[in-house]
Amino acid sequence: MEWLDFSKYENSDSKFSAELSNKGGYVTFSNSGKGGDKKYFTLSLESFLVCLKDITNNHSSFLGHENYVEKEWRDLGSQYYTDAAANAQCTVQTKPMFTTLSKIIMWANSPNYDTNNPEANIILEKNALQNAITKLEDLSNIFSPKTQLEKSTTLQENIAYKEKSIREFAKYIFTYFYGNDWLELINSTKQNPSVINGVNFISHDYEVFKRLIGEFSSIQSKTSLTSSNTIRYFDEPIFTNNNKYYYFTTQWNGDGDYSLSFSNLKTYFERKFPQYLIKRKDGFYYLIRLKDIPKVRFDNDSFIKNLEISGLAYSNMLITRFNSSLLTKPFVILTGLSGSGKTKLAQAFVQWICQDESQYRIIPVGADWTNREPLLGYPNALKPEEYVKPDSGVLDLIIQANNQPDLPHFLILDEMNLSHVERYFADFLSVMESKEEIPLYAEGTVENGVPAKLKVPSNLFIIGTVNIDETTNMFSPKVLDRANTIEFRVTQNEMKNFLSNIKDINMDALTGKGAGMAGSFLEMAASKEFATTDIAEINAALIQFFGELKKTGAEFGYRSATEILRLINQLTVLDDTLTINQKIDIAIIQKLLPKLHGSRRKLCPVLETLGSFCITGEVKIIKDVYEKTDFDINGANVLYPLSLEKITRMYRGAIDNGFASFAEA
Repeated sequence: MEWLDFSKYENSDSKFSAELSNKGGYVTFSNSGKGGDKKYFTLSLESFLVCLKDITNNHSSFLGHENYVEKEWRDLGSQYYTDAAANAQCTVQTKPMFTTLSKIIMWANSPNYDTNNPEANIILEKNALQNAITKLEDLSNIFSPKTQLEKSTTLQENIAYKEKSIREFAKYIFTYFYGNDWLELINSTKQNPSVINGVNFISHDYEVFKRLIGEFSSIQSKTSLTSSNTIRYFDEPIFTNNNKYYYFTTQWNGDGDYSLSFSNLKTYFERKFPQYLIKRKDGFYYLIRLKDIPKVRFDNDSFIKNLEISGLAYSNMLITRFNSSLLTKPFVILTGLSGSGKTKLAQAFVQWICQDESQYRIIPVGADWTNREPLLGYPNALKPEEYVKPDSGVLDLIIQANNQPDLPHFLILDEMNLSHVERYFADFLSVMESKEEIPLYAEGTVENGVPAKLKVPSNLFIIGTVNIDETTNMFSPKVLDRANTIEFRVTQNEMKNFLSNIKDINMDALTGKGAGMAGSFLEMAASKEFATTDIAEINAALIQFFGELKKTGAEFGYRSATEILRLINQLTVLDDTLTINQKIDIAIIQKLLPKLHGSRRKLCPVLETLGSFCITGEVKIIKDVYEKTDFDINGANVLYPLSLEKITRMYRGAIDNGFASFAEA
């Protein structure tokens, strides 16, 4: 395979550079840097390939334009380039695009056109174009993920623009999306009379962006646009109309709750143009065009296989329980042994199914969380027009989830019970059932892009991890009632296998592998179907447990009964090899037992009866099971081994300590 190499078409006099990027199928190219520092841009090989095909398909329109004339090539690209990212680039970076396309054609036909000057001329002969298309297709195929029926393709981000300066980035973003429609944008702004250095002008507010554009009746200079030693607007107008000159603001902030902030830029444009992402990483700002990902049905086995490849070891049953629980209700609590992989499983799943890291947040809960402010922020009492967003990014995550309903979003609350959940999480607990919106501030008082009321959308999934020790707090029944609680334990055999096969964990092996299944995952989560097969057996087991749990005040209500039936249905969908007893067992340990706690006197009689429900035959539950350390929990006469093992541990804990609860260290 011949790699894309433009080095022989460039020399010390070349103003425009281009090279194949180190990772992914992209070309990074530059402008001339005439106005200051060079700016670099990135387009995928596929985008350039589509441009070559567009030129070929409209060959008669391009013939005669072999020599570079900026207006001609800007108009040709705008009219004929069907790739959205390339089309936008050609209108603002016309010559860099022209030069790079010319180099690609020269590379594909080398040495025939090696003496051509790519910054001034482009080869448009049909055979030369076809050679370029063929060679670029071969090269781009190397970077294309292989698609398999059981797996989704990995997301390939098409980076349209990359910039270190927030002000340059913001100007580019507005030009990218509104460069051909500045007048339409300006006509929809709020106009305010203003003065700078004694010059009257009109300041334009657009949506949440205050003083976005300055309108002047004459051409301005850098000096006239500067006040207090700070230039307020770029000194080149972005648009002129009827002897009016429009200048774009420089007053952008990368951080903070300002009107002209990266946060508002991201929120506004991702909501208005959902096929794009705006992100910040490693000191750079990126505009990314999302490619369509082939939609694949959600496959539990695919996630299990990818976990094995990454080096993470979980039982297949645990993964099935976790995924079924998320699909049943978007609130799952992971409890159990410290260091058993609770947070790592949550992280692995979100990394696997998400297209972009902006779709999830992993938030360590603080011991000082006494209200909702660490999650939702608060109105600024000193500046009523501002709403202070939390540093955690949770509010931005929820706003993004509302703007991108076709993508799942995840909030992972690590060490969820370090503070009282009922205090900082009360709003979420309420709207989970009511489906109402969370009020953030009085309507009409805030102007920095935060909505007055916040909807917690159905595509937001919340996963809490829990450890139990003297520094943590217990959950109330109303929290446990709203979640599926999954306990993590490590068996002796699992530890033996781990010690004999320790290996590094490669989380990168999971990134984006399940992104194509995200749509199917959301569709399955939206299903309200109940279990109908074996319903009589399911109902009988539930009624039996209800009667005994009622004696300790731990009985379940209509909501839990409904969610149990949905859980059993989702288990059936994900793994049709599970028996009805296995599914009932999972429902019992995740939805019925977590609320059990109390003294030995209160619990032991109930635990004795509950244990007897989990086993068949003539068995003395205390003597033959609870007090027998070598009892085979997976014996043929055990109906519900997960539940029986947990009940046994709780019984022994109550006897030894005088008290027991489901949650334990």
